[in-house]
Amino acid sequence: MLLTLITFIPLIGAALLLCVPRSMEGAHKWFAFGVSLVPLILCIPLMIVFPYGEPGFHCAALVSWIPSFGIDYRIGIDGISFVLIILTTILTTISIAASFESIKEKEKEFYFFLLLLETGMLGTFIALDMFLFFVFWELMLVPMYFIIGVWGHGERIYASIKFFLYTAFGSALMLLVIFYLYFEAANQLGASPSFHFENFVALTLDPGIQKWLFVGFVLAFLIKMPLFPFHTWLPYAHTEAPTAGSVLLAGILLKSGVYGFLRFCIPIFPQAVIAFSPVLMTLAIIGVIYGAMVAMVQRDVKRLVAYSSVSHMGMLLAGILAWNLQGIEGGIIQMVNHGLSTGALFLIVGMIYDRRHTREVSEFGGLSKVMPVYATFFMIFMLSSIGLPGLNGFVGEFLILLGLMGHSIFWTILAATGVILGAAYMLWLYQRMMFGEVKVEANRELKDLNRREFHILLPIAIFCFLIGVFPYPLQKTLEPAAKQIVEYIQPHLTAEPWLASIPLPNENTSPSINNESNHE
Repeated sequence: MLLTLITFIPLIGAALLLCVPRSMEGAHKWFAFGVSLVPLILCIPLMIVFPYGEPGFHCAALVSWIPSFGIDYRIGIDGISFVLIILTTILTTISIAASFESIKEKEKEFYFFLLLLETGMLGTFIALDMFLFFVFWELMLVPMYFIIGVWGHGERIYASIKFFLYTAFGSALMLLVIFYLYFEAANQLGASPSFHFENFVALTLDPGIQKWLFVGFVLAFLIKMPLFPFHTWLPYAHTEAPTAGSVLLAGILLKSGVYGFLRFCIPIFPQAVIAFSPVLMTLAIIGVIYGAMVAMVQRDVKRLVAYSSVSHMGMLLAGILAWNLQGIEGGIIQMVNHGLSTGALFLIVGMIYDRRHTREVSEFGGLSKVMPVYATFFMIFMLSSIGLPGLNGFVGEFLILLGLMGHSIFWTILAATGVILGAAYMLWLYQRMMFGEVKVEANRELKDLNRREFHILLPIAIFCFLIGVFPYPLQKTLEPAAKQIVEYIQPHLTAEPWLASIPLPNENTSPSINNESNHE
């Protein structure tokens, strides 16, 4: 019941928001903010009942939805989905609060789509029925399309259409594969057709067919990550979206692609995943270096942060593809870290844009003299993004590089190059914007962060320090799920010569997807 409430309260709130008269100015944003607080508060009892350190899915629920087609409302969470749910509720509430002053037109519709988007994001992380997962996956697409297309900037129509076409194409391929697996499960298992996740995992697929199915399935996730060369929609979407859209796009929607890869691709297509690992690793490392190099030449601050996401997501995937516990844990932790640091950077950019209505780096300089509090927060999130020890970004990058070191020194050196380039463009950006003389007269009159903006950034900064100084709780929460992923892959590692030298973990755990603890 708890997961259901967390997921659907934003949807109910969105429906009620439509009943608020348009003449009540200011009521829409406060109503939406209040609604977003409810699932955030409900995460507190979820944190209490969640069985840390235990493998399998927990807080499970199963209700027949469309029995004639074997479609059920089946939900549950493990450590990965647990932390992503908490991250989603935090960033949604922050994104709504960040929009109070920047969204002046069609407020009701804007906050309606934000709440609808929250339900789609949360549902994606709890669904264990493949049809239900697809419904939530598509539900994320529609509100983000309107958020970019209606409340975006500049080339917002082009950006929204490109975002929609890319993601819809991947989703269509994924749906075809889901239907194939649906009928194949009925044939092989001799049971009535069902979209249950474990039925798909239990299938015995011909290696050749499995590879084709994997390609059709994984494209939806690679586009959403986005992995090079499927990234071209991202800079436009990030740059033209309003601040809230950019925060949720970077903080949550990109992670849904990685989550889908971890949750579904690895258990259902383990042989194909291993077979395509060299290609995926190559693309991931290219993305790390390419994203960093393109970010270095950007003149638009928001576009620079957008390309940094391409680099960070490549690093994240590379850690997972190391196929050892350190790399996978590092990749999952970096999902959370990137959501916090990059989401915060988009908030930082949005705040200065609201004051100057420009994002050109050349328009700034010496801001630390007139906006010292703003400069301090900017420094924290910039250093978090480049992985300074003591901040959250270091934890994920360290584990990723450690995992890659156990996999291949060649990939480790290339990935480390991306880290160095990331530090270069972020430090360059900060130096250009914050230091030096105030040369643009309009900057002399800028006001520092107000109380609302300060309280928006403060909790993210606290999380950055907490994870950086004491990452143990987060790591232990994710460890059982990471071990389970390693166990899915272990039997198939020696089948590929290039992976035969990877050391297998000594832990002998036997997590099962049927190990569900019902706390509802």
